[in-house]
Amino acid sequence: MKKLFWVGIGIGVGVLAARKLSEAKDLASADGMNRTVARLSDSLHEVAEAFRTGMNERETELRQALGLDETSGTSHH
Repeated sequence: MKKLFWVGIGIGVGVLAARKLSEAKDLASADGMNRTVARLSDSLHEVAEAFRTGMNERETELRQALGLDETSGTSHH
């Protein structure tokens, strides 16, 4: 019974290793690299956009707190 258990574990590890190797080969190909770079670029763009949005919101809050927007009537962005 122990041998059957260890054979099952070995098969499971082998299947997982084969899947990871296949994923690594896909990422190493030109198309895989393009997809990876595109995903990273999209993520970076989203982070930068969230940062800009937060920065603009905070600037608006500070300008209102200091009373700078009340005299000009427009937002300074």
